[in-house]
Amino acid sequence: MIPLDSSRGGICHPGRRDTESAGMETEDRQALLERRLADWRPDLIGTLMFLTGDDDDVLLIRKKRGHGAGKINGPGGKLDAGESPAQCAVRETFEETAIEAQDPQLAAVMRFVDLEDEDWLGYVFVASRYRGEIRETAEAVPAWFAIDRIPFEEMWDDDRYWLPRILAGEVLKGDFLFRGGSLLAHRLRPLGFEEAGRANEQANSVKPELLSWD
Repeated sequence: MIPLDSSRGGICHPGRRDTESAGMETEDRQALLERRLADWRPDLIGTLMFLTGDDDDVLLIRKKRGHGAGKINGPGGKLDAGESPAQCAVRETFEETAIEAQDPQLAAVMRFVDLEDEDWLGYVFVASRYRGEIRETAEAVPAWFAIDRIPFEEMWDDDRYWLPRILAGEVLKGDFLFRGGSLLAHRLRPLGFEEAGRANEQANSVKPELLSWD
């Protein structure tokens, strides 16, 4: 395992200046999330990949540069033109960890709404098959973590709500409202069988479209 230092510092959750959420109660923040999602379109599409090993562990990285530098997360990044979310996740994982993920499975589709910057549509994948050995790269320091010792205190606020569930085999749909890097509101639910099938089609499309979010 490559050790990670304890500095704090992912999909990225960019931080649109807004005071609308200041002092709000939880139900008001949920209402704000609903308003922000009316006729929503993402500014960016990104991916995350979580590789699991044979010893109940998961591969995470500490980002060395870019948005979220210093934080721990799964490998991932922004979709390039001409690639599907699944292809993006595999490419980004290799660039950040030197590991080639094989047969990635869609585990979540998420909308990240940020009151201070761009909004992201995120595709999250899991994989248990891979080739290669992890090594530090120009972009990240990778390391394996026991699944029951994931360092959520050094990760984005939302990760603790959904990461254990997808590692346990659930396929999720989620919405998250951020301001200044802090999570204000969220909602999560499992994807039904037909929904998961449509989501998987989009995850393997070079022109992914928004799913129905009823």
